[in-house]
Amino acid sequence: MSQGSSPVTLFSPYKMGKFSLSHRVVLAPLTRCRALNGLPQPALAEYYVQRSTDGGLLISEAAIVSDTGAGMPRVPGIYNDEQVEAWKKVVDAIHAKGAFIFCQLWHVGRASHEVYQPGGGLPISSTNDPISKRWNVLLPDGSHGTYPKPRALETQEIPQVVEHFRQGALNAIRAGQFIFL
Repeated sequence: MSQGSSPVTLFSPYKMGKFSLSHRVVLAPLTRCRALNGLPQPALAEYYVQRSTDGGLLISEAAIVSDTGAGMPRVPGIYNDEQVEAWKKVVDAIHAKGAFIFCQLWHVGRASHEVYQPGGGLPISSTNDPISKRWNVLLPDGSHGTYPKPRALETQEIPQVVEHFRQGALNAIRAGQFIFL
């Protein structure tokens, strides 16, 4: 700190683009697994509202951008209209407290299992190398399994994954001015 300057404290206001934060404490993304069939549940809204302060910033847990993006049970999605409507309730409740929320967009890639994939297919990835057998995947019944060998994407499939993220970002905005990461 140079002479004559005042210290910046954690509780001092901060201007971040178009957002005026009342302090510099930000809720980091924490997966809460409070979704059912990809839909955020009331307990998820309550969790975020309890942590909302006027002028504060929260970053949501990861929201999957497509039906191939999940890798654990009870995570929220943001890839269909029903999910967007469910997120609107969460975002509106946070905004009612005067807080801002950013949406973390997510696709787990190979860190998934056939039980989470449409039609029981293999997880998609940039490689066909599986995750090390020393790591386990949490299955919907609470047991653990090994990660399967994923299916490497073909070059022509990559634009579709990019499109899923683009649409996820648009859906986040539609969900009540959820701002995205």
